[in-house]
Amino acid sequence: MPRQWKNSPARKKCFDMKVIILGDGGHSKVIQEMIMALGRHEIVAVLDDKYDQGFQLKGMIHAPISFLVKLLRPGIRVVVAIGDNKIRKTITENLNLLPEQFMTVIHPTAVVSSSAAIGHGTVVMPHVVVNARAEIGSHCIINSASVIEHDNEIGSFTHVSPNATFAGNVTCGEGVHAGSAATVIPDMHLGSWSIIGAGSTVIENIPAYSKAVGSPTRIIERLLI
Repeated sequence: MPRQWKNSPARKKCFDMKVIILGDGGHSKVIQEMIMALGRHEIVAVLDDKYDQGFQLKGMIHAPISFLVKLLRPGIRVVVAIGDNKIRKTITENLNLLPEQFMTVIHPTAVVSSSAAIGHGTVVMPHVVVNARAEIGSHCIINSASVIEHDNEIGSFTHVSPNATFAGNVTCGEGVHAGSAATVIPDMHLGSWSIIGAGSTVIENIPAYSKAVGSPTRIIERLLI
């Protein structure tokens, strides 16, 4: 008779880490698939305030964000999967967690230099390149196929959209949003909470709280602080 393994410990999946994801929109769906692609971590809950109460679906708890206090245990990591930079910052700061309680998620197809530094809670999407000595802050989104070249300094809560390129020695304040296929030439500075339009080419420094579009960019709006 064949050996029965159904109840054997050898058949149990061993995970390196249990993960709780905050947010259940499109950005969250991508992060969920990234974590599953790693094959080493278990998503135990997806929390979003669009849910009025908790329920289980495919082995995961779905519930309001307030459930986090009930679910958080030693060893569990949290990912704030919210695309909007300001909302992501507000939620992250209101959680009052230690930096090491946030999970940094790097897709297996991303190429990240061994000399690069990536902060807690940052997500590095498929086919991203992060080159030598680049420094990326906490809770950033480095989106699909974007390039962070050597010696870049990217502030926390920044979103680099798909196919955007930050050439060498670019510095970037907190909360910057660079649109899809934007290009920033070397040695530029992007001020905190500035917005760079999709397809734009940045050839001069962009002040904080400014919206710039075009190739080359021109400032079209001063944003409210």
